[in-house]
Amino acid sequence: MNSPEGLDHSLPDATPGNWVDVHAPKPWRPYLRLARVERPIGSWLLLLPCWWASALAAGAAGVYPDFTQLMLFLIGAVAMRGAGTTYNDIIDRKLDAQVARSRHRPLPAGQITVKQAIIFFMALCILGLSVLMQFNQTTIILGFSSLIIVAAYPFMKRITSMPQLVLGLAFAWGGLMGWSAVFGRLDAPAYFIYAAAIAWTVGYDTIYALQDIEDDSVVGIKSSARLFGAHVREGVGACYALAITFALGALVVAQAGIAAYVGLVLFTAHLAWQVKSIAPSDAKLALALFKSNREAGLLLFAGIALDAMLRAG
Repeated sequence: MNSPEGLDHSLPDATPGNWVDVHAPKPWRPYLRLARVERPIGSWLLLLPCWWASALAAGAAGVYPDFTQLMLFLIGAVAMRGAGTTYNDIIDRKLDAQVARSRHRPLPAGQITVKQAIIFFMALCILGLSVLMQFNQTTIILGFSSLIIVAAYPFMKRITSMPQLVLGLAFAWGGLMGWSAVFGRLDAPAYFIYAAAIAWTVGYDTIYALQDIEDDSVVGIKSSARLFGAHVREGVGACYALAITFALGALVVAQAGIAAYVGLVLFTAHLAWQVKSIAPSDAKLALALFKSNREAGLLLFAGIALDAMLRAG
């Protein structure tokens, strides 16, 4: 089932003609694909809860969102998402070889060795650590604490029908870190943002899992898409409803202004459109809906950030 040693493949969920497949030097491509550089949506989805919480905290503190802090979160998200996907691919390389969408990933395709992947993983972790050390002590401790969840995630699809929930616990962690980076502590709005981001993650990753539902059932990989089955639209809708409710709670507790609520309304409308559009048998549509969550998350961030700027002014 594996591809011949060293054969270069564009991956099916990558954007056609992306710069990695077209312009990156061939020796770099397996490493860039391990880090999903040609598929930046994962970095965006890891980043956005950081930005939501950071902007919400800035508004609560009566200051402008800290651009340097936002850029540090951006670099950290790219590095740690790359480290996470590399770790995941090392653990899942045998399972990936049995799934059509993932069998051409660098490890199951034999483009690089496990040893090379581990060295690359360590380099990304060092980069992430260098970013983390720029924050206050509380945020540094939170960053290290997340590693327990990250380490556990690849094994969850083997033992639970809701691995997306564990992914949510990891991907939403920025909701805590963004707030603590401003205040040096955790307050109620941070927990609300964290809960919102968890529910959002379970929803969008259920949509993503629709692409693999047939292969997953054959090889025994568990997912929320398989769990919800014929009721997947209702399941995603429930997750998104929870995300919206918790996000509303964060805005209320943080005493946000009208611009933040406008952002939440737009976020809500986007999620409702996704739920209405779900077609369980259409893998291409599932991928497009999943990717559209970048725009959904940016709408919420824009509203919260604008509110912070208006309150600071």
